[in-house]
Formats: sequence, structure tokens, C-alpha cells
Amino acid sequence: MAEQGQGAENRHEIVRDGAEKIKGIFSTQTVARVGTGTTQRKTIQKTYWDAEELDTGEISVQPLNRNYVPSGPKRSIPRDDFLTKFNPEPEFYVSTVYPAIKEMDSAIVRGEQHRERGAAYSAEFEYKQAMAIDEENVRANFGLGLTYLDRGDQAKANDIFERLVGLEAAFDTEHKHLFNDFGINMRKNRMYDQALQYYLRAEQLVQNDEHLFHNIARCYFEKGNIEGCKKYLLKSLELNPKLEASLKFWAFLKDKGYVGKGEGPDVSAVMPNRRPKDDTDEADREKPAPSAPIKLD
Repeated sequence: MAEQGQGAENRHEIVRDGAEKIKGIFSTQTVARVGTGTTQRKTIQKTYWDAEELDTGEISVQPLNRNYVPSGPKRSIPRDDFLTKFNPEPEFYVSTVYPAIKEMDSAIVRGEQHRERGAAYSAEFEYKQAMAIDEENVRANFGLGLTYLDRGDQAKANDIFERLVGLEAAFDTEHKHLFNDFGINMRKNRMYDQALQYYLRAEQLVQNDEHLFHNIARCYFEKGNIEGCKKYLLKSLELNPKLEASLKFWAFLKDKGYVGKGEGPDVSAVMPNRRPKDDTDEADREKPAPSAPIKLD
């Protein structure tokens, strides 16, 4: 009997209800009291959420903003709690949420197309249209920031930087190529302090990445902090001893007398660049894959 009980318990842990993973728009309701004394009344407040079941079995939920698109921080809750408190809203998704998301995404695509052909002011208009729907949309913020950097408008680019550096979603893998382009362009616009703050924020949120460490080394070098530069260049080479750009960078530092005898890896066979360079093909820079690693510059 004990074995049967244990088997039943194990089955309970792994058996699902047979349905597909939870994904869609759901709502919760809360009761609030308004007024005092005899004028007090109860009101029902409804909140809409974008929900998706994770591989762990928990449900990731993100609130919809006032324009009914998913926005803001996500949180995970146990599946049983979710099924108890959240109600599906399939009709609301079709009638309200999907059209809003489609409008926002279309504006972002138009903005990206304008920016690719150098129409900066048209790109700015489209990105702002998207951000009017969701001011925290990562693609729209990056696109607008890159547009300002293309124009050399550092003041407006800095405003976007202040917003992005506070958005954890900006450093997700799916946005890595945008994140990298923005950091590179800040550095090229001599916004060294912002670029460094931006990359160090990324270091807190992403797993060890030799390309990120290389870019941090570049920022320290541009600021004249050779020790910081060497520290992060060695971290890059510790993760990937064959990373060509970092090897050439180290050879460059050694050639300029910044590296002591016997310090760091042996780069005697490496030809140093006159200055640290990107080892990424230009074609890859123009059309980066969404899941590509951080490229070097």
C-alpha cells in the first residue's frame, strides 16, 4: 500500500490537465471601498494581464497598461494560485489587445525602415507613435535612442539612455543586438561615461560574456583608465582565450608599453592593430541576427 501511495503522489506531481500551456490575456478583480460613512460604496476594479506558462510550471504575468498592451515588470506565480485568481479574456484580446499591439509593432517597423535609409525625423515620429502606446517598449526606445545618436543629438539620446538603463528587459537576449548597437554608438559619440554605466549595468544582469567585457575595456581605454581596461580585457580573454579582437587589443596595449613583462597572455604572435578594432564583418553589423552574441566594436 505504501508503494501505491508513493506512486500516486509521483503521478500527482507530473500529470497535467491535458491542456496546452497557459498563454493569453487574463483578468483579476479586486473590491475597493470608496467614500466614508453612509456614502461608502464598493467598487470592483478589473486588471488585465498577459500570462504565459513557463517550463517550470509557474505562470509569468505582466500587466497591461492603459493602452492595453503588456508593459512593465513581469512576475511569476504558482500555477494553482493562477488558476484560482485569474480569469481568461479571449474576446478582450481579439477586440482590444491584439489591435493595439499590431498598431505599436507596425509603427516600430516603419521607424526601423526610416532609420535604415537615413530618414531620421520620420523614424523619430514613428518611434514616438509606438512609445505613445507603450513608453517602456524596448525596441522603440532603442530605435529612438539610436536615431538621436545618428543625428548627434546627445541631450535627447541621454534621456533615452536614462530610461533604458533602468529597464531590465533592455538587456534580455532577444534585444542583445540593439543593446550592443546603442552602447557602441554612445561611445562613438564620446558619451563614455554613459556607455560605461550602461555596460556595467548589463554586467549585473547578463551571464558572463567575453564580448561585453571587451566593450567595457574599450570604454575604459577611451576614458584613459588603462588599469580598468586591462582588468576587463583579461576577463574577456579568461572566458575566451582565442577571442581575436581581445588578443589584438592586448597586443596593442603591450606594443604601447601599457603591459608589464610577463603580464597577461602571450600575444607575441599576434599583430596588434593601430587601435582596437571590431572583428565583426560589416555585413553582419548591418543585419544582426536577433539572437546573435554581442558584437565587438
